[in-house]
Amino acid sequence: MHVPLLSFPPSRQNWKLARWPCLSRQLALVSTAPLVSRSSLVPRCRCGCRNSSCCSCSCCVHSSSPASLYQSQARLTTPSIHRSHLRRTYQPVNQSRLLSSTSSSALSHTPPAMAQEYKLKDISSLSGINNFDKVEAEVEGVQDGKVLLVKYDDKVHAISPKCTHYGAPLKLGVVSPEGRITCPWHGACFKVESGDIEDAPAPAALNTFDLVEKSGAVYIRGEESAIKTGQRISEHKCSAHGPGGLVIVGGGSGTLGVILAIRELGYSGAITIISREPNLIIDRTKLSKALIPDPEKIQWRSPEWYKEVGIESVSDEVTSVDFSQKSVVTRSGKTFPYTKLVLATGGVPRSLPLEGFQLLENIFKLRTVTDVQHILKAIGEEKKKIVVIGSSFIGMEVGNALSKDNEVTIVGQEQAPMERVMGVEVGRIFQRNLENSGVKFKLSAGVAKATPSNEEARNVGAVHLQDGTVLPADVVVLGVGVRPATDFLQGNPAVTLEKDGSIKTDEHFAVPGLNNDVFAIGDIATYPYHGPGTDPEKGTYTRIEHWNVAQNAGRSVASSILHTLNEPSPLQKTKPKVFIPIFWSALGAQLRYCGNTPNGWDDLILKGEPENAKFVAYYCKENTVVAVATMGMDPVMVKSAELMRRNNMPSKKDIQDGVDVLTIGVSQGVRI
Repeated sequence: MHVPLLSFPPSRQNWKLARWPCLSRQLALVSTAPLVSRSSLVPRCRCGCRNSSCCSCSCCVHSSSPASLYQSQARLTTPSIHRSHLRRTYQPVNQSRLLSSTSSSALSHTPPAMAQEYKLKDISSLSGINNFDKVEAEVEGVQDGKVLLVKYDDKVHAISPKCTHYGAPLKLGVVSPEGRITCPWHGACFKVESGDIEDAPAPAALNTFDLVEKSGAVYIRGEESAIKTGQRISEHKCSAHGPGGLVIVGGGSGTLGVILAIRELGYSGAITIISREPNLIIDRTKLSKALIPDPEKIQWRSPEWYKEVGIESVSDEVTSVDFSQKSVVTRSGKTFPYTKLVLATGGVPRSLPLEGFQLLENIFKLRTVTDVQHILKAIGEEKKKIVVIGSSFIGMEVGNALSKDNEVTIVGQEQAPMERVMGVEVGRIFQRNLENSGVKFKLSAGVAKATPSNEEARNVGAVHLQDGTVLPADVVVLGVGVRPATDFLQGNPAVTLEKDGSIKTDEHFAVPGLNNDVFAIGDIATYPYHGPGTDPEKGTYTRIEHWNVAQNAGRSVASSILHTLNEPSPLQKTKPKVFIPIFWSALGAQLRYCGNTPNGWDDLILKGEPENAKFVAYYCKENTVVAVATMGMDPVMVKSAELMRRNNMPSKKDIQDGVDVLTIGVSQGVRI
């Protein structure tokens, strides 16, 4: 039975009355929300693995003093009324920022007694800060306390100085005319004025602070805990349960984007996540980059957080969907009705249909925490001979992560690692990086078979190549690609799968023919990409297997769902939020990449010092730069992504003539 979704934000004219039926009691409403428990805040290492101290992975740069981004600082996160509520969005205002048009005693996140003024060291005036400047300032009286002063539209704002993703210094980021600040590492983006998340992979908003100038000095107004934590987790208290509501199939990056954004935007109805993985949503990028076996160390939110915001997580596998009855069925026989459905099932790692690879043990694929646990158990404490088959991203990252204590050989079909995406010249840079760590390569090679160990016949003992080479192997890891996880939709009359098994969607990630009630995102979605080098009107249909793309698609879908429930205008007549794909990789040094090449590329311009793994690579299609890759050249990648969003990226000829993207101003508005 169809259960209507009645708890989304009401219509525009009745919003304030419905949300706050008695405005005279706002203070009472605000003051009754509880403190966030320490258990709901997950501590983590600066690199993102959630260790309380620095780990040994090479996925990002550690500072000399390992500060945890998610210190267990109990803090108030009660919601307040914000001007943006008139637009039907729920965006919790930072606890230490006072609204200039309202009484702090009525609408502040925290009682005014808890907000204090803190002097900024060596900042005597704000008048010397120009538009788009970013000035990091120490906060006197707060150990290691800092804020970032950012000016845009002739106004200076004070925000937390580090990205909430992996702790990158935002002073090296990019500020746009509309007030976005983008992280220099992985493209996470925030609104300068409010600190709210604009783009993935940010898992939490920034804190913001009022600025006060007096007596020849500049002060911020806020709480010590807000200065120290540097991030704000939305706590949209909700106890919605029962059938219907929003059902999300899959427990990865796309799902994370949906649940974070839709609660921020005001949805207070039931949310059910159905995932075949036993753990909560994790930072899956850490599996191949650092092989972390403990899901609690890489989960984005604690179990307490899911309870507090009213999200039910079910560990089960969806086996079928009845789109006419609007319900999904799981392997355990349970039926879940939905009002809105998001399919975010990700990918299934491919196997090798060759002799020995189906029967022998100690041959692994890598997708889940369980896979990591099995790999590490097989390796044990003693040095092992490990063969990684596949020289693309997963294979290279796994090889890099395992090279410290083992003998690693990577086998690839291409002339250079990641040749198809990055080209031979750039791929060989990555190869040299890993060779410097002891990794060996067998490239332009085909695999023939796997044979058993002489000591233990059930285990793999060697990998045989087509040229006759025999590689001894105690453990084999396959990194030979993934396919869309859509087996449960095979033969479903309501959905026609593409040849690769993916689902074709529109620009809003809505599945055609299902009344904007079903959306598909992430590895399973083929959608019209509108970046450089594509059709300016229709885009180019493509499928992108990147963490960032899935999460940004999830955030986009959250907005689309709210639109379909609250707006009379058809969803397809609105312009979807545009984002440029971004990915990163740990390959002995940090690779950053933006853009996409669905129509290919025909030329590569390589600048910098590639022999020292410090370069910018511009991938061109005719005279258009369609993608940019960098190592050791932040923030060139994120600046390029911002220029691409505005159709303002320099041409191939401009780059050849010496134009530096860092010197180009970011124009107003998105133009693609």
